[in-house]
Formats: sequence, C-alpha cells, structure tokens
Amino acid sequence: MAGSSKSTFEVTIVASDRPVWTGRARSASVPATEGAMGILPDHEPVLVLTSKGTLSVVGEDGRHTDFPVSEGFVSFDSNKLTVAVDRCDGGESQADR
Repeated sequence: MAGSSKSTFEVTIVASDRPVWTGRARSASVPATEGAMGILPDHEPVLVLTSKGTLSVVGEDGRHTDFPVSEGFVSFDSNKLTVAVDRCDGGESQADR
C-alpha cells in the first residue's frame, strides 16, 4: 500500500521569504527545541518550536531529503505537517551527496 494516504502525510515547508517544498512523506524528523522529534502518519496533533538544525524527510518514494532550517515552528494535525522557519537553505537529497 505504498504511497497511499494511509502510509504517508502531506508536508509543507516554508521559509520567511519563500515556499521551500511541498509533497507527501512516509516520515519526518524535526529539530525541536526539546530534541529531535519523529513524525509518522497518524501522529497525534502537535505544535512545537524548532531550533537550528536539520529537518529530514523521507518522501513517499523512499528518498531521504535534508533541509537545513533555523528557528520556527512545526504543526502536525490531520496528517498535515507544516514547517514554518525563518530560514531554510533548500533540500539536499542523500542520493545527491
């Protein structure tokens, strides 16, 4: 059932000056101020502050992409992850390294 809405969730990443990335993901790891937080489909609703670090997303195709982010916040509700940060330098696929 790969790629179904039950096994993925919607992700929107925005920086203060531009949209960065939108897509579906299998999982995400967020650099929360309290420590790294993993997000999977059907995670309980959450609103957390982020610290400077790396937001990692595993897309529905299984590709890992890292986004260097600054401070901001993350909201997850109804299988929608919204990441709003001051700065994000874009995404780098681990396959690109």
